[in-house]
Amino acid sequence: MGRLAGDLKLTIREISTRSVVVPIKRPLVTRVVAIEQVPLLLLDLHTEEGITGRSYLFGYFARGNAYLAALLRDISTLTHGDVVAPVELYAKATRALTLMGHQGLSLMAVAGFDIACWDALAQAAGVPLVTLLGGQPRRVRAYNSNGLGLVAPAQAAAEAQELIVDGNFAAVKMRLGRPTLGEDLAALRAVRKVIGDEILLPCDFNQGLSVVEAIRRGQALDSEGVYWIEEPTVYDDLQGNAKIAREVSTPIQLGENFYGPKAVGDAIAAQACDYMMFDLMRIGGVSGWLRAAALAESAAIEVSSHIFPEVSCHLLALTPTGHWLEFVDWASPILAEPLQVADGCVQIPLRAGTGVAWNEEAVAQYAVAL
Repeated sequence: MGRLAGDLKLTIREISTRSVVVPIKRPLVTRVVAIEQVPLLLLDLHTEEGITGRSYLFGYFARGNAYLAALLRDISTLTHGDVVAPVELYAKATRALTLMGHQGLSLMAVAGFDIACWDALAQAAGVPLVTLLGGQPRRVRAYNSNGLGLVAPAQAAAEAQELIVDGNFAAVKMRLGRPTLGEDLAALRAVRKVIGDEILLPCDFNQGLSVVEAIRRGQALDSEGVYWIEEPTVYDDLQGNAKIAREVSTPIQLGENFYGPKAVGDAIAAQACDYMMFDLMRIGGVSGWLRAAALAESAAIEVSSHIFPEVSCHLLALTPTGHWLEFVDWASPILAEPLQVADGCVQIPLRAGTGVAWNEEAVAQYAVAL
């Protein structure tokens, strides 16, 4: 911190991007999509002082990476020669993309840029990001989200057992939304039988139900020991989600599709959910997360993360109402030092910055053209 407060300033030279498509160990079948491989856009924020800030974005499909890369080329041109001051740069980049809107791809691109800026600053200071922001590295409890899609009950049960053992997890997430409630209950009960009553079991419908059907299934789940029900219907139907939250006893979880802090405030005002989770890419990077976390604290709403565990662990440690880290290992194959899990917790790395650095051999292996 002292070095940054003195003479050292970082100046942006350029942003470079590379696209990779990484296979995942367990294909994830949800109500609305099946994920078998993960397109990631890798960002390198090069400074004149030789420090490189890094981040990655999830393009959802390979051409999604190309869309994001185009926006980041514009941000690179816009910010060339600027001092790395994330709060000011976040505002500058957002203003420049105002006519594109403050949601969707434009905010995702700004978020990737913002994360890389914060990473560069923390590296320059020689401290982990959490320390730069006023906290300290510690263990953050996590649930395993690397599977349990819409598979047959026997396969779901086997996967659940594997997921717990993988890092001695105390919680695993299960996807629901099979054609019938009966099929969902059969799979859920098969999983519960093998994991026991002590393991927490949040469930995710991935926005796949109507409000009426979400209430019907949610009320059926009220007696099944489910920890939370995530995105039972479309994320931006705040009134519909509020009705579900009133009618269903199990806590309702929303937020992974909220774009920026304003969406968090709107959901709070609508009483649309009991819990929230922030997606680092959609919430607006580090700068967006910090603002959104303050709103959640004011409403006493507990906050979890959605994917991006490498950076989210730093931010959850700073979030006054921090709840659970969603652990996925999707980026691990292309990282020089992937996150480690022990006893159901992630230890925030002691390395300077976010801890994200590339395994260049793996990046070359999984590279695809933009």
